[in-house]
Amino acid sequence: MPDPAAAPGSGTACAPAPAALPAPARATGAPAPAVPGAAGAPRVPAQAPRRPVPQLRPTDHFAELLLGVLSGRRPVHSMLRHTVGRAYDDLAHLAERGPLRTRGASPVVRDIGYFEPRPGALEVFARIGAGDRLRAMAFRLEQGRDLRWRCTAVEVGGPRRHRADDD
Repeated sequence: MPDPAAAPGSGTACAPAPAALPAPARATGAPAPAVPGAAGAPRVPAQAPRRPVPQLRPTDHFAELLLGVLSGRRPVHSMLRHTVGRAYDDLAHLAERGPLRTRGASPVVRDIGYFEPRPGALEVFARIGAGDRLRAMAFRLEQGRDLRWRCTAVEVGGPRRHRADDD
């Protein structure tokens, strides 16, 4: 006589499906949670695929980094790996003067614009606001072979300082 638990034509026996276990008693007297898929059980709406977290553009990222240094909130040496050439020296000189340090309202980046003179280079300006005062900051970014952006020049509103090697 064939085994009723055997799958037809397979020649092997299948174990019967396990019986549903009773839900454990709850001490609070609240009803047990509904079993998913059971009739009348609340359905959770399908979740939309998550969007990747947007990354800051290099213009925005560097404006914030430079603002932190020039306002005294970050040390100058934090920019060592983000600068190339004379940019670090110029930044250190600017930071000594503290051109964006304020009493009262903290300076914030209000607006950013840029020009792309060639692929892999950006000339950026930022409007920095602190209370009712508005300052200008300009910097140049260049993308290296490793695809990382680095600051190659930085200026804050006002006349440029004269360099002996500019002659």
